[in-house]
Parts: sequence; structure tokens; C-alpha cells
Amino acid sequence: MEIENKKAVVVGCGKTGRSTATFLARRGARVTVTDAAAASVFKDAAPGLSNLGVALEFGGHRPETFAGADMIIVSPGVSHTIAPIAAAQAAGTPVMGEIELAFRFITAPILAVTGTNGKSTVTLLAGEMLKASGLKVFVGGNLGTPLIDSVEADTPPDRIVAEISSFQLDTIDSFRPAVAVLLNITDDHLDRYPDAEAYARSKGKIFMNQGPADTAVINMADPVTRRIFDERCADAVHEPPRRFIYGMDADQEQPEGRKADGRAWISGRELWFETPEWGVFSVPRADIVLSGRHNLENICAAGLAVLAAGGTPEGVTAAVRGFTGLPHRVQHVDTVNGVQYIDDSKATNVDAAARALEAFDNPVVLIMGGRDKGGSYAPLKSRFAGRVRHLVVLGEAAAKIAAELKDAAPITRAATMDAAVLAAGAVAVSGDTVLLSPACSSFDMYESYARRGEDFARAVREMREMQEIKRGAS
Repeated sequence: MEIENKKAVVVGCGKTGRSTATFLARRGARVTVTDAAAASVFKDAAPGLSNLGVALEFGGHRPETFAGADMIIVSPGVSHTIAPIAAAQAAGTPVMGEIELAFRFITAPILAVTGTNGKSTVTLLAGEMLKASGLKVFVGGNLGTPLIDSVEADTPPDRIVAEISSFQLDTIDSFRPAVAVLLNITDDHLDRYPDAEAYARSKGKIFMNQGPADTAVINMADPVTRRIFDERCADAVHEPPRRFIYGMDADQEQPEGRKADGRAWISGRELWFETPEWGVFSVPRADIVLSGRHNLENICAAGLAVLAAGGTPEGVTAAVRGFTGLPHRVQHVDTVNGVQYIDDSKATNVDAAARALEAFDNPVVLIMGGRDKGGSYAPLKSRFAGRVRHLVVLGEAAAKIAAELKDAAPITRAATMDAAVLAAGAVAVSGDTVLLSPACSSFDMYESYARRGEDFARAVREMREMQEIKRGAS
């Protein structure tokens, strides 16, 4: 792909946009970065880009900037359907996302992971499995480090493991992972997509360019995921990839009598894997730190993907033994007066919150709320029964959550995280769990789910300190 002297417009000045602009400028492109946010938001990042000769436009998108571009690269946080991008694309200007740009320069095989829930866990775990197999690995994408950064890494990787969002898949053209994992599809991002089917179709694009030399890892327990892949197989343009499956018990018949090329399943005290390259082997469940059925399925998905990507059974097993999970994903914060406080701030949709609730057998005081993403909270009712003692709601979605779950548990509304933690602590008793699992994005009150989780942990610590001071004074 020719870049030198091309006029490139990068839309979005977040982490991905800055990495993209830097890559393009260093390769001789004439780069403009445009962002709707005010210049003050980027006061720390702007000097570095300016020193590379990147032009910066903040406070809105100028149509003339897009009209004169040779290429437009869209950051995942920006909709590719906004008016200036749509107009430029209609005029014939190439529009792509950062992962599409990166793919055109990447030489290492890519293991790509998408899905509504679990993709960060599977991405990180797959990276650890490949490293334990003796390979040099770049782990990034939607997880944090932009994929474009892998192109100029000091040590070229043997494999790339990338978390890929639906927003990133919206702007692919030739992107073709050697191994593609689709974990699950449930309602999410309905504030950006017209309906659930449009969101599902975006997820399914991960298989769009795969052929028979590639591998697709499919969750057979998820009917939408299964259907999306079947629709891909019906595409006459490309022969389908190999199919590795999980989510079924060992004795279940495969749908429609189709034999998979590889599979993983949970049986008794073992997780079992079977692939053409390695035959059959198992991982003892006693070696697994992660809790919950969903995490056993995540391990199945990661293991199959890694075996397809050149990893070894020994690498899979070794990585599982040492993997404790992600920050802000069902993470223990503290135990105060016999009540454990759990940070699951990464649960930004209803299905993720439901999976978190399933991990607890003891009574739960649940904290939910944030910015609504367009779905319904009613599906949580079935998970509340016999499990959720009390619900605390906060943020922009508080009223909607309270209205849809009003019959499922007693509800308290809180204005701040401090108030939510205090309210939850007031109703919890020894043996309970206070669980922050918002089922919403964080952007009404925080810049990220991580900051929300950190604030929850701070509020818990301060509550403990306050109680200790009171006990000392008495």
C-alpha cells in the first residue's frame, strides 16, 4: 500500500488515532487529525503529533478536510456513517479503520477475537498460551494497544492476538485473520446500530475473508453465533474456513450432522481438546483459577484458537494454571464486616452482568447503572430470583433500570458511587456479596469502565476506613 505523499485524514484523536497518525506521518504521508472534541482535551498529546508535521483540527469536522483526502482512517470510537465521511466515501475516497490499515502491513499470522462478552479475557489468555508455547506474541487491538503498533515493534512478533470490536469490523475490506474467534452475540451497542441484527452482522464480518487455510472458532451453544457463521458458509465467494467448535457436551450431536475439524468440551473434572494437529488432551479443572461456567468456555475458545495458531498443549495448560483474569472483571476488592466487595465494572451490557451474577451462590447486593446502550434490562429478572437481595441504581440509566426491574428486588437510587457503596453496605449482611456490575457504559460519569472500577474500589476503602475510625472512637 502506497502512503508517501498521500493526504491522509485520521478521524479521532484518541489512542488509536494518535498511533495511526504517527505511523502514517513516519511513512511520509501528509496527515490531518480531526476530532469533534475541544483542543483542551488533547493538550498533552498534541505537541508530539505537531512535531511529526501532523495538522490538528479540533472542535468539529470540516467538510473540506475530508473532500481533499486520498484516504480516511476512522477510529473505532467514531461512527463511519457521520456526514463528512459518508460524503467522501460516496465521492470515491477510500475509507478504512485502523485494523484494516494495519493488516495491509502485518506479516505475522493474526488470531482475532470478537464477541459481545469475554473477548478481552480470551484475547489475553490466548496471548499467554502462545507465549507459553515459546512464541513471540503481540497482544492488542481493541484491548488497549492499537494493532498498528505491531507493525513497527522492536521485535517482530511470531503471532498477533487482537481483540476486535464490531466498530472495527464495520470498516474492514481485506482484513483476514488466520484464526477468527466469535464467542457470543447478545444485544449491545443498540445506541449505535439500528437493531440487533445489524450488530450481529458486524460481528460476523470477522469471517468475511477467511478461506479453507484459515480456522473459525465457534460457540455452538450460542444460536446467533452459529447462524452468523452458517450464513458465512453459504457465501459462494469464498470457501469456508476450518471449523473448531466448543460449547457442547461431549455426547451432544452436532447440529445438522456436520462434523467439526476440531472441538473442545467440558466433562466432569476436565476440559478436553481435540484437533487434527494434536489429537486429544485435557486440562484438569483443579488447575483453573478462573471461576464460572462462562470462563470454562472462554478457556475452551482460547485453547482451540491457540492450537490452530501454532501453540502447543503444554503452552495451553501452563498458561491456564497461572491466569487469574482481568482487572475490573469479577475482581475481589475487599471484605468488610464479612461482606465481599466485587468490581465487575467491565460488565457494560446486560449479558455480562447476568454472567457475573451466575458466579455467586450467596446473596448479592447489586450496583447497576451508567449510560444506557439501548437494550432491555428485563432479561436480568430471571437471574435475580433467589440471588439478588437488593438493587442499587445510579447514573443516567437509573430510572430505566428501576422501572424495568421494580418487581425483581428492593431498589435504592444513589447519586454518586460513594452513595451507592454506602447504600449497598447498609443493607448487606455478613456472607453477602456487594457486586458492581453496571450493565451500562461508563461515559455518563467516567471516561472508562476502568476509572469507574477504580472509583468503586476507592469508595469501598474509604467506607472501611470510616467504619474503623467510628469503632476506634467508641
